[in-house]
Amino acid sequence: MHNAVVANSGPSQRDRYQVIFAGVCALILTVGLARFAYTPMLPIMRSQAGLSYLAGGWLATINYAGYMAGALLAASISDLRRKFMLFRIGLVIAVLSTAAMGMTEDVYLWAMLRFVSGVSSTAGLLLASGLVLNWLMRQGCRAELGLHFTGVGLGIAVSGLAVAGMESLAWNQQWIRLGVLGIAFFLPAWCWLPAPAGLQSSASKTPIMAIKAPPQRWMGLLIAAYFCAGFGYVISATFIVAIVENLPLLTGKGSWVWVIVGIAATPASFVWDRTARAIGQIPALLLAYGLQTVSTILPVLTDSSTFNLVSAILFGGTFVGIVSLTLTLIGRCFPANPAKAMARLTLSYGVAQILAPAMAGYIAATSGSYKGALIVAAGVMIAGMHLLVALQNFERRQEA
Repeated sequence: MHNAVVANSGPSQRDRYQVIFAGVCALILTVGLARFAYTPMLPIMRSQAGLSYLAGGWLATINYAGYMAGALLAASISDLRRKFMLFRIGLVIAVLSTAAMGMTEDVYLWAMLRFVSGVSSTAGLLLASGLVLNWLMRQGCRAELGLHFTGVGLGIAVSGLAVAGMESLAWNQQWIRLGVLGIAFFLPAWCWLPAPAGLQSSASKTPIMAIKAPPQRWMGLLIAAYFCAGFGYVISATFIVAIVENLPLLTGKGSWVWVIVGIAATPASFVWDRTARAIGQIPALLLAYGLQTVSTILPVLTDSSTFNLVSAILFGGTFVGIVSLTLTLIGRCFPANPAKAMARLTLSYGVAQILAPAMAGYIAATSGSYKGALIVAAGVMIAGMHLLVALQNFERRQEA
């Protein structure tokens, strides 16, 4: 009897946090370095490697296209063992594609590398989160994905600190060293996230209370609003460092602004979860959209260093919150099988991320500034807020 109790006592706290830490490291590597290091590196590549405004926008678009391709690939695989194998392949690609950016000056090879690094980012955002959640549930632990998603903000901070610390090096040496730095996060992500056990029978799972799925109009409004969020997010995420580098007092400090974005993003999922509990899910989303709109328009209205730093903090503190609040809302409305609805939302958010950077590149190439793109992004975010209000009104009519 004693042995049986020991066998069922579940994993130790150390095991639990080790698995969560592996997921966080996967996010830092695949999102913070492989995907987002491009943001602080963009002004450096423009000044040292001759990257044009237009090419800079297209490289960002191609990276997000890679993410979409990776997301579709991950969604097409249901076997957890294959997802685990794909996760590990993504870790390897993240390290190699980051370092390889410094080994060529061919824009077409850069495009290929940005595409595959985009594919690898799904290893942290989609595959690692699913594998960590699966492990926690199998071990009878409470799901701690809030901790997992701190890796997004930490990854942004790590990439910003790394680039800021290498400012004396040439652009190509910086990329190579970013790849080498990735190995520090590759090792725990590879070694500490265990392979998934065989799938349990559905009969052994706790039954989920049937909840009627929302109407198509409700889902359509949410998908459209999330598209707007993706559009607004990606303009700032891609070009915020290049924008602040043009400010007299912040020239040469763009990487530090990116660190501030990461620090603000790290606790965001916890803060917005508590906000939603206090005021409701859609009101919290409206607040997050509103603050992100302010963050987008501030660099257009003023060249003040203080207000541009406030913009960076607001941006970091809202974009992770919008994603976590939206996915939580979907999980609440589709508790039995949220994956399909989440895939539709991811597709909407991803399409916006593909369209927006290319558009911003064209506007910047024409005007010599990113301000026009920021104005468009702010307008799209305001449209997203109108869609959320329509969604809220629709819910009220349904309840009535």
